[in-house]
Amino acid sequence: MKVDTQSFRTYSAKKGEVERKWFVVDAEGKTLGHLASEIARVLRGKHKPQFTRHIDTGDFVVVTNAEKVSVTGAKALKKQYYSYSAYPGGERFEKYREVMAKHPEKIIERAVWGMLPHNNLGRQQFKKLKVYVGDLHPHTAQQPAELKVS
Repeated sequence: MKVDTQSFRTYSAKKGEVERKWFVVDAEGKTLGHLASEIARVLRGKHKPQFTRHIDTGDFVVVTNAEKVSVTGAKALKKQYYSYSAYPGGERFEKYREVMAKHPEKIIERAVWGMLPHNNLGRQQFKKLKVYVGDLHPHTAQQPAELKVS
């Protein structure tokens, strides 16, 4: 018996075929890591059957109440964010509490960015993330569906 190998074609999404949806996530009471991994999954498009690694098949994600995200253990006291300006002595360290007080949206953005590919495709996917402090966001016209994060 001969097998028809032509029927075993792998589907590959094309740029024009991708349909984008909008999702909204309320970060209140959610753990930072769990929330970030679920957001990264949606931004990459891994929740879709037509996921293709080299094409941006992901959806838009709007995060509200960024200031109410939580961390477990002693991370609120010990976690530090590191940046380097590439100049001698250009190291900067910021504590989690300081960043949360000044720019709480940066915490979620940085956690999600760490879970995306660090290349042109990852930067394109990261642009579809919108993080806001408080309940209100300017994307109600897109009619975002609620994204369930356990």
